[in-house]
Amino acid sequence: MKSKILIVDDDKNICKLMDLYLKDAGYETFCCHDGSTAVDCMHNDNYDLVILDLMIPVINGWEVCKLIKMEFDTPIIMVSARDMTDDKVLGFDAGADDYIVKPFDPKELIARIKVRLKARSPEASERHARDQKEQEDRQFKHDRALSIDNLVVDINKYEVILDGLTVQLKPKEIQLLYFLIQNKNIVFTRDQLLEKIWDYTYSGDTRTVDVHIKCLREKLASSSPDWEIKTIWGVGYKMEVR
Repeated sequence: MKSKILIVDDDKNICKLMDLYLKDAGYETFCCHDGSTAVDCMHNDNYDLVILDLMIPVINGWEVCKLIKMEFDTPIIMVSARDMTDDKVLGFDAGADDYIVKPFDPKELIARIKVRLKARSPEASERHARDQKEQEDRQFKHDRALSIDNLVVDINKYEVILDGLTVQLKPKEIQLLYFLIQNKNIVFTRDQLLEKIWDYTYSGDTRTVDVHIKCLREKLASSSPDWEIKTIWGVGYKMEVR
């Protein structure tokens, strides 16, 4: 199976060139041009590696890197015309696995991609998944499922049932939904939800919460009058149960 790579750069010509070189090297690629779309892409598909430009609109590359690394172990190669040591240090501090300066030789980029994908061996991925599952089990170990009207969330099975049918949600989406139901009618700020669900205190961009709420609303589209994931403008979110 081909490795799938997400290319994030606001320069569409550079995206096209990287797309061409990587496809010639045998990779499957997808391009986007701003930080917000990049975060959405990570939640909507599975990528083996991300090539991330620093100077992108909406959410800059440093913040996108942090948001991705909060949830995924996907390798990230930062690319930038900025070659100052401080910029590279900031990139690695944000969680980047590698940093390459523009303009670069496509052969060098492909060589770096191969190294990062090789480092992400099945053994390493399995170990990371096992550690993450153990952490989630410690944080979300409960004896029963929670339900409101036509919605049931079983955190032990990581299963969500809506109107009698299973809904495919990602682990963090299930954890967020469970937490909101468990604390129904209580308003939480984005920072509080980051700390509770992601075990991460961060005073910067909290878009990852907004993205997960958006995904939950889309996947749980329901006509039930008894509950709603409600936005409290200027504050945060709550599960309103009437």
